[in-house]
Amino acid sequence: MPGKVYLVGAGPGDPELLTRKAWRVLQSASVVLHDDLVSEEILRVLPRSAQVVNVGKRCGAKGISQIEINDLMVSLAREGKMVARLKNGDPMLFGRAGEEMEALRQAGIDYEVVPGVTAALGAAASGKISLTDRRHASRVVFVTAHRTSGTGLTNERHVAEDTTYVIYMPGNRYADLAAELQAAGIGAEIPCVVISRATTKDETIYRTTVGKLPQFPGAAAPSLLVVGSVAGLSAGEEAREEELSGEIRTEILSLAMQHPFHSYGRGGVE
Repeated sequence: MPGKVYLVGAGPGDPELLTRKAWRVLQSASVVLHDDLVSEEILRVLPRSAQVVNVGKRCGAKGISQIEINDLMVSLAREGKMVARLKNGDPMLFGRAGEEMEALRQAGIDYEVVPGVTAALGAAASGKISLTDRRHASRVVFVTAHRTSGTGLTNERHVAEDTTYVIYMPGNRYADLAAELQAAGIGAEIPCVVISRATTKDETIYRTTVGKLPQFPGAAAPSLLVVGSVAGLSAGEEAREEELSGEIRTEILSLAMQHPFHSYGRGGVE
């Protein structure tokens, strides 16, 4: 009998943010094919009985192609295996779920999508950023910086003031992003926050402004950039004091999270 493929959202990194369904699927899977950015904390809670394969494609690094991933999912399912295709965040946002679902449909393989907490929401929670604080933003725009043509923010000039922007996969393009944001009418004084490895024990939060963003030294992947007035509110009392002086203090905050999942391990990952 043919197996089945589950496209599973791993969430932003903290195993406690896995949905109950994602947890159940992962604990039952014969094979887990995971992206490179899935956190070590998530990998450590996978069952010892599962075959775990890293099929990640990091920028600038040669690895498995998307076609090879598609073929692998199909062949494993045809062997009767239950396959979990584990993706960071939510499978349907800035991933290649569309291509993978098409390949599975064409091969006649049964599949199901298990949504996850997308990185933007995990990062907003860690940074205590209300993305749609009604006093400052009535809309949120998710874009990716992982495009040769830029983020496509040039059409935002007339609506930028009422918007929170969440930029996925900024890489090290902070100077370019600052220029794009300002070209879109987003002022140099607008607060922004870079959140790296959100919700994990290695999380860092860097607060600055659009104008000072080119000075940012960089952050470990996965990371994202939140831009807008709401980002200035997230620093709490410190932010209010800084507003009185007319400046947003640049800072790095480290979050060390402790919970049972972080110490639970599968004894190595294959």
